Amino acid sequence: MTGITSERRVPLAERLGIRLRDVGAGADPAVLLGLALRRNPRRAQLLVSQVLGKHVPTDPRLVRAAGLLLGGLVADTLAGTPLRPLPVAGLHAAVRGDREAAAQLHAEAEQAIGREPGALVLGFAETATALAHCVAEGLGGAACLHSTRRPVPGYAVAGGFAEEHSHATHHLLLPADPALLHSAAPLVLVDDELSTGRTALNTITALHRTAPREHYVVAALVDVRPAGNELVDGVAALGARLDVLALARAAIELPADLADRAAALRAEFGDALPPPPVPPPHGREPRVPTVALADLGWPAGVPAGARHGFTPHDHRRLADALPRLGAGLARAAGLVPGERTLVLGTEELMHLPLRLAQALADAGHHVVFSSTTRSPAVVVAAQGYALTSGITFPAHDDPADGPGPRFAYNVGGGDGPAWDHVLVVVDPPADTAALRSGLLPALAQHARRTSLVVTP
Repeated sequence: MTGITSERRVPLAERLGIRLRDVGAGADPAVLLGLALRRNPRRAQLLVSQVLGKHVPTDPRLVRAAGLLLGGLVADTLAGTPLRPLPVAGLHAAVRGDREAAAQLHAEAEQAIGREPGALVLGFAETATALAHCVAEGLGGAACLHSTRRPVPGYAVAGGFAEEHSHATHHLLLPADPALLHSAAPLVLVDDELSTGRTALNTITALHRTAPREHYVVAALVDVRPAGNELVDGVAALGARLDVLALARAAIELPADLADRAAALRAEFGDALPPPPVPPPHGREPRVPTVALADLGWPAGVPAGARHGFTPHDHRRLADALPRLGAGLARAAGLVPGERTLVLGTEELMHLPLRLAQALADAGHHVVFSSTTRSPAVVVAAQGYALTSGITFPAHDDPADGPGPRFAYNVGGGDGPAWDHVLVVVDPPADTAALRSGLLPALAQHARRTSLVVTP
């Protein structure tokens, strides 16, 4: 759905000296991952997931199916049964753009959902919020919570941990009911990529001090940890058991001079990201139609995400309401069948935009899904590079760590608008004047129409 303005190819892995080797059973990591350069001194390479719906606009049925498939592996592990085989051929076909394969993959993954096993699922912000929610759905609607970088008045901090390599390192846990973290049920930690295991071990160690339990599971789309048992042994030292699951496993080899190679490439490529838009004069911001989900029959009391927890009852009520919400959204936003539509989540708010996009796709609309991000990366308009376009705009939710740039990748490029219609989904704290002077004008050149969707 994005154009590439240059026919040159960038053999990034070769230039960086990175080698990615498939190890073990499962999907091919070379199919599930692309490669880009971070603007982050802690880590040079960015492994770009083709099934996460973060940096790459993706069929929402594929994104959800990947989470449900991962949840199925977790369900087998918790039940003590052999792991079910993954539908690798269908998964690869869907990644390569076969929409019928994506629809079938999603339908079959939904049919395989079993009974809820009494586990708690914890997702890492910002990239794995929707993934964790989908894993919880794949577990039959398990209780779910995700970490956050947004303090919320009225919610006490029940825990926190550091993500050492991240652009924004500190995570908070803000459950509405602190007892959620204090059960003896298995805890399933979900991330899109397991690179070293340190974030998972930091989290388990912090939580185990106050709420020890016998069994932990770490689940990721791709596991690229170095050889060895550091993560499993670290949890065993706490007196607990750990299982690690992934859709794909790979060994990644990084040269000793990776940082120098990356710096040279950044200097060579420059950056194709445009600067943030100049804010229009006050009162002359673009007029963007707004749809409030509360006006479409949102189920009372169901949260818009798992920042403060999402219960099995919430899962059932949201699932019942989604067809009605999707149909109402299509009418209210004026979606036209056959139009190229992007549903754009915003930072941690990923799961509900994903499910809305999936409901629209199920109804026959040509929809893809992605999300904005805090992560700065290099954009190169070239074949073979994972981030070929992008936009920059100011933060619009009054973040606790102060103002700063935000990004959306692969949303433009080529001649003319990439999208007929973009639906930007925000929660009320992010529905601000900064949104109307930043993200929305930045999207305007890439879309014929833009609508704003506000959660309860």
